[in-house]
Amino acid sequence: MTTGFVYHELYMWHENGNFAAMMPFGNPVQPYIHAEHQETKRRIRNLLDVSGILKDLVHIEPREATQEEICRFHTVDHYQKVKAQNDQYLSETGFFTAMGRGSFEIARLSVGGVIEAVDAVLDGKVDNAYALVRPPGHHALPDMGMGFCIFGNAALAGLHLLAARKLDRIAIVDWDVHHGNGTQAAFWDNPAALTISIHQDNCFPPDSGHISETGEGAGAGYNINVPLPPGSGTGAYQAAFDRIVIPALQKYRPDFIIIPSGFDAGAHDPLGRQMLTSGAYRSLTAKMMQVADEVCGGRLALCHEGGYSGHTVPFFGLAVLEQLSGINTGVEDPFEPVLAGLGGHPLQPHQDALLKQVEPLLKRL
Repeated sequence: MTTGFVYHELYMWHENGNFAAMMPFGNPVQPYIHAEHQETKRRIRNLLDVSGILKDLVHIEPREATQEEICRFHTVDHYQKVKAQNDQYLSETGFFTAMGRGSFEIARLSVGGVIEAVDAVLDGKVDNAYALVRPPGHHALPDMGMGFCIFGNAALAGLHLLAARKLDRIAIVDWDVHHGNGTQAAFWDNPAALTISIHQDNCFPPDSGHISETGEGAGAGYNINVPLPPGSGTGAYQAAFDRIVIPALQKYRPDFIIIPSGFDAGAHDPLGRQMLTSGAYRSLTAKMMQVADEVCGGRLALCHEGGYSGHTVPFFGLAVLEQLSGINTGVEDPFEPVLAGLGGHPLQPHQDALLKQVEPLLKRL
C-alpha cells in the first residue's frame, strides 16, 4: 500500500490574525489566538515526522490552482476580491474568514494540492492520499469565503475529476464536525456527485445541514446530511457509516471518493462537542478504505479541514495515515484511554432515532 502526502510549509504561513477563537478582537474582546491556527496543522506533520511514518509516505508536490480551475465553482468576482486583498496585512473575505498577506497564493496552493492528490491516485502513482492543506475549504461558497475557508478545496478537486479527468460519478463524504455547506452548494443540482456530510447538529453554519436538504432538480436525492446530536461518540459515528454512508456509496458506486477530513469531531475540540478518538478515526478510515475497494478500485483521497485541539489532533492524523498506509509506527496515543473512557460512547437511543430519520433517504439513490 502506497500513500501519497501533500504538504507545503507555505500552508502554515496563511495568517488569520489575532482573533479570539473566531471573533474579531476589540473591546470587550481581548486579542488572542485564532482558532484556525497554523500550529494545530503543523503539529500533525511534526508527529508524522517524529513517528517515522513521514519517510515512508510518497510526497506529492502541490501547485497553485489556476483561475479556470477555481472558477469552476467560485465566481470571478470572488476570485478577484481575494486576489485584490492579497497585499493587505489582514482583511476579511467572508463570514468568519480572514486572510493575510500572501493568502491568495496559499489558498490557490491549497486547492492545487488537493487536485494533485486526486490526480496521483487516479493515475496510479499512489493507492490513496492525504492532503494536509491550509486554508480549509468546505464552507466556502461560490461568491464568498466562510468559516475560515477561502476556496472550496474538496469541491474543486471533485469538479476537476468530473470536468478535466472525465469521471462519471464522484462521492464526497465529509466527517468534519461542521456542516460541509460549501461542498453541498457546489453539487446541489448535480447528480454526478453524491455529497454526504456527517456533522454536529446546528453547530456551524447556523441553520444549515438539515436532513431535509437533499438537493434539487437533477441533483435531488444526491445530497445526504447526517446531523448527529451533540455528544455523539464512537458508536454513533460507526452506526452512521454502517447504516447510511456505506450503503449509500454501495448504491451510488462512484468512480472516486474524497473525504474532507476535519478532526474537530474529536473529544475536547474547542469548536465541537462530539467525542471521537484516534481509534474511532482509524476505524472510520478502515471502513472507507473497504468500501472504496468495493466500489471504485480503492480510489480514495482525504483533504484536511478543521480540528482545533493542538494536543489531540496530531494523534488523530497519525491514526488515519497509519490506516491508509498500513504502517504501524508503534506510537501510542496517550489521550486515547482518557477520551475512549468518556461516558456515552455507545450508540444512544436519541442518536439511533436520528439515524432512523436519515435512512429513508437511501431509497432515493
